[in-house]
Amino acid sequence: MAIFDAGPVGDAAAPEKLARLSAEIASAKATREALKSLRVALEHANGDRFAEACTAAEEALTHDPNLVLGWHLLGIARDKLNQRAPALDAYERALALSPADPDIAHDLGRLAFKMDMLPQAEALFRHCLSFKLGAREPSNNLGALLRRQMRFDEAIEVLRAALMAEPESAMLWLTLGTIVGDKGDIDQAEIFYCEALRLEPDYAKAHYNLSNILFTKRRHEEALSHCRRAIELSDVPQDTSMMRFALSTMLLARSELTEGWRYYDARLEPTYAEPIHFVVDRPRWTPGTDIRGRHMMLFGEQGLGDEVLFANVLDDVLAELGPEGRLTVAVTDRLLPLFQRSYPSVRFGPHATLKGDGRAFRGAQFIKDWNEIDYWAPLGAMLKTHRAELSQFPIRPSGYMKPDPARVQQWRERLAMLPGLKVGVLWTSLVIDSSRHLYFAPFDDWRAVLQTPGVTFVNLQYGDQSQAIAHAREAFGVEIHQPPGIDLRNDLDDVAALSAALDLVVGFSNASFNLAAASGAPAWLIAVESAWTRLGTDNYPWYSQVRAYSPEAPGDWTSVMAAIATDLNQAANGGTRAVAAG
Repeated sequence: MAIFDAGPVGDAAAPEKLARLSAEIASAKATREALKSLRVALEHANGDRFAEACTAAEEALTHDPNLVLGWHLLGIARDKLNQRAPALDAYERALALSPADPDIAHDLGRLAFKMDMLPQAEALFRHCLSFKLGAREPSNNLGALLRRQMRFDEAIEVLRAALMAEPESAMLWLTLGTIVGDKGDIDQAEIFYCEALRLEPDYAKAHYNLSNILFTKRRHEEALSHCRRAIELSDVPQDTSMMRFALSTMLLARSELTEGWRYYDARLEPTYAEPIHFVVDRPRWTPGTDIRGRHMMLFGEQGLGDEVLFANVLDDVLAELGPEGRLTVAVTDRLLPLFQRSYPSVRFGPHATLKGDGRAFRGAQFIKDWNEIDYWAPLGAMLKTHRAELSQFPIRPSGYMKPDPARVQQWRERLAMLPGLKVGVLWTSLVIDSSRHLYFAPFDDWRAVLQTPGVTFVNLQYGDQSQAIAHAREAFGVEIHQPPGIDLRNDLDDVAALSAALDLVVGFSNASFNLAAASGAPAWLIAVESAWTRLGTDNYPWYSQVRAYSPEAPGDWTSVMAAIATDLNQAANGGTRAVAAG
């Protein structure tokens, strides 16, 4: 679940900021025409008429192109209109004319942060702090930026200095809490969030962050209470959508599927962070709609692993459509061969996604006549109807995806040349940030597993893993076998075949793990107990043959790896511990 820090905070058009600009205009030296246009621009900005403010500021600059206030006001107006690149240009021109103005530097730094121009934003925030050490907003924003880069110790020092100056700032306590929490100290994070709430009892983000910590600590009722309170208090639509989505994952992690799937719709709200807008001009399916004999269109959504996971319901949708119904599904193009072989009666095609300016649009160009589609839905929407109870998850030890049998046999023949039990390993994700890193064990913690005798480990981890493989060789004395002639990121049909040919797959949940499990490979999942996809169970309902392992305490990967190593040793060396769940 995403955790909020308080940054980047600050509003260039806040009343106190505009009042300061008004005072500066009153004492500014410029032509009468330029000052008149500036006052008009400021009046429009005070009335939230930022398009008109842009026009008036541009008019002022025609009279005096070196007018700092003109460029600053133009940057503010463009910024509020979400015209990021033009706003950046205006702020840069203002700062070039007045490099000692901390307000301009902060406005520019905040915008650079939003645009992921992190080195530039860091330099600008530090420039602001050179005028006033410990200033609240620049300190908070610099701390949030350093957190984003996982420079936790530096971030903590910045926040400590700011709190020395302003110990009553709930915002600073919140951001400090996120940083120490990301370092793994959830007890300290809880203390800091509680301090933020003592100072500001109706602080929505603090309630939300505290709810995440409490849920991790298995204090579920308290966590749900704080999360619901955060939703009630939040006045930022984007934050509210994120909180609603987080509430869904908490409910799902408690096996409360009906309410959980209802809140899971938050991922589709326009205000959700980087929402997908589906480009479809047909009626959207809702629960209770009779689709028997109709033509249904489903869109794969979120990540590639989610498309594989949610395909768990395709057999149910086909049964609901009946023999006269038709089903079309748009998925990532790399999945097409595997999906089409697994469901020959379904028409599959690639979805196409266009991203820009914080938004993403997804369509299906392979459909030539949309009038043939009766209803459409995101693939995950079908879970509301077909996975409303745990009993609706089918027992399918052989999975629901069908790898190419010829390729499975070829991989078995190749693997037979290797000694011992053949075990595929997955230890990371390509998406690791300041929060997600806590859900993956450091590679050094794999030592006990990788040194299990009687096992040949096979790399299933996509991306450049040469450093990790070399480390295993040099530090552990273990050679992780690199399967020849396969692109582990792009050749997903062959990844499924390779996985099905292995004796076992062990690892964290990522796209490759889902491919392996959906293809029926015996698999051991490493996941925290609170992972929502476990749905409050001891194992993994999506794939009945999967066995799950969890740390007893947050971050306690050593005990997890020791348990896996023990079970793996028994499976590889004549013990009774089978590789499948049960």
